[in-house]
Amino acid sequence: MENRKKSALISGIIGAFMGLLMSFLINYLLVPFPETVFQNAMNNGISGAISGFMGGFMGLFMYLKSA
Repeated sequence: MENRKKSALISGIIGAFMGLLMSFLINYLLVPFPETVFQNAMNNGISGAISGFMGGFMGLFMYLKSA
């Protein structure tokens, strides 16, 4: 049981870092600099959706690989 907790914590930290990196790269390289607050919110929503999808996909991939 303790091994599962440690493995889940490590996977969560890796997933969080991957999400941070993806959001940073999307906002820095792909999304133009916002001129209004609404554009800033949309850019953050888009990068969050993409990084969330990638994090979920990679988490599922890691789970299927281990199972």
